[in-house]
Amino acid sequence: MTDLAAALELVRTVPDFPEPGVQFRDLNPLFASAPAFRAVIDEMAARLPADVDAIAAVEARGFLLGAPVAVARGCALVPIRKPGKLPVVADRVDYALEYGTATLELPGGVLPAGARVAVVDDVLATGGTVGGVCELIERAGATVSVVSVVLELAALSGRDRVGGQEIQALRVI
Repeated sequence: MTDLAAALELVRTVPDFPEPGVQFRDLNPLFASAPAFRAVIDEMAARLPADVDAIAAVEARGFLLGAPVAVARGCALVPIRKPGKLPVVADRVDYALEYGTATLELPGGVLPAGARVAVVDDVLATGGTVGGVCELIERAGATVSVVSVVLELAALSGRDRVGGQEIQALRVI
């Protein structure tokens, strides 16, 4: 069994990816260790509020975290996808990234109004992605209960772009 601190030490920094100046946080070594991955999933699931109905998992690395957290908590899973991946789209949002812009879509017919949702992703950086997901959830008539991430990059001030949502980060750097 790996403890959480040891699991988080497996995250590596890759300089200048995907472009010069970006310090990419790579969770692949953590995912490659079953005990480390289990420690992270168990901790993320344990920290969620008791009343969460659904996990909104952000493509793509958020899927790797959100799906097992949803199973551990007995919650619905709502995959937030990149354009062109969903057969039925309820809504879409464009947002800014640290190194560009992107679009995400909410699948149609899967998130009921009034649902209490935990947004799950790997890293909170500038807050563009998570802020966009929160906007999609709220426009659907659901409520964001919490944002749960493995890492928060405090220097990029992403917390400021997510509208005062509660942020649960396993590690803030």
